[in-house]
Amino acid sequence: MKVDVLLGLQWGDEGKGKIVDVLTPNYNIIARFQGGPNAGHTLEFDGIKHVLHTIPSGIFRKNTMNIIGNGVVIDPIILSKEIETIEKLNVDVRNNLVISKKAHLILPTHRLLDAASEASKGKEKIGSTLKGIGPTYMDKTGRNGLRVGDLLSDNFMSKYTSLVNKHKQLLMFYEYSYQLEQIEFEWFESIEILKKIPHVDSEIYLNQAIHSNKSILAEGAQGSLLDIDFGTYPFVTSSNTTCAGACTGLGIAPGNIGKVIGIFKAYCTRVGSGPFPTELNDNTGEQMRKIGNEFGATTGRARRCGWLDLPALKYAVMINGATELVMMKADVLSHFDKIKVCTGYKQGDKVYTHFPYEYDANNYTPIYTELPGWNKDLTGITAESDFPEALINYISFIENELKVPISIVSVGPNRNQTIIRKK
Repeated sequence: MKVDVLLGLQWGDEGKGKIVDVLTPNYNIIARFQGGPNAGHTLEFDGIKHVLHTIPSGIFRKNTMNIIGNGVVIDPIILSKEIETIEKLNVDVRNNLVISKKAHLILPTHRLLDAASEASKGKEKIGSTLKGIGPTYMDKTGRNGLRVGDLLSDNFMSKYTSLVNKHKQLLMFYEYSYQLEQIEFEWFESIEILKKIPHVDSEIYLNQAIHSNKSILAEGAQGSLLDIDFGTYPFVTSSNTTCAGACTGLGIAPGNIGKVIGIFKAYCTRVGSGPFPTELNDNTGEQMRKIGNEFGATTGRARRCGWLDLPALKYAVMINGATELVMMKADVLSHFDKIKVCTGYKQGDKVYTHFPYEYDANNYTPIYTELPGWNKDLTGITAESDFPEALINYISFIENELKVPISIVSVGPNRNQTIIRKK
């Protein structure tokens, strides 16, 4: 059986957690393939809002195994708190979660290095979440990182001390003052909780599941426009957030990839620095932010808001090979009489309809197509047949531009506010 992949097509925060939760009953295994606790996957059901940072979003569904893959970087402190919070809800985490032995660990000094590096950039900062993600991936590619599989080795402490000493030398370069002792104490306490979760050779585990015809959904974090190779560099994350990242982050061969489900908001948001040509620095943007509750689930930072950027979305669809789409937060646009969609960019006398290397709001002016709004509350809708005509036209316009069907439309934050469209 093929492995389906679900990932974001914008700058993250598209609503992946909710849709994974909705789709989980169709799968035996949910496998997170990259990123770290900079992710904030929000799920809402039974009147309770849940935010997951590392654990796959299938954890709240019974009879589904959840895997943290080798491409993920793990902060033991954050993960242990996440486990404790979920267990209070009578969720059987320890029997429904396994961790790859090859997943790398975020050390307390990784977080310090992240903060020191970001502080040194001043106005040029990239908007890091300061979770230690970048420094951890740097140690991974530098071939001296610590992995989950090292926790039970005899030389774990010597490896840990060696890496921490290296980090202390780097912190001296930044002239960054810090207190390490308390963070370290909490980190080692959290390690003991991690040891109680089964550690597996996840690539073997998953390939055996494939051959046993188990249904698997690979869950991505962040979004395609934050990919280290294909995103708006250098304002990107430190991992491959695209479909290719599912192969390297889980040990799955490309030929075993099935459906690629791409998620996007009906408009655009971005957290932190970086280019955003359709950004709205006006009352319309502020209205989007308030109505859509556009504040980071992990950082709490206000998200930048703007109209849908189709050239950027086309680019993300292309590099992922998206086979179907999910449109989130259609309900937020119910409050606007007119809706704009960027269909290209203008730079001087030149017009571009593709996503350019120099993608920058200072150089590229968006070209908009204006569509009528639907002026109808969508949050109580339970069937596609009740969609207002203007929403149907908006969906059709996007599908015609992208040449990929929109199979799901979200009309609210709750899991039951999800409309599965007819094929």
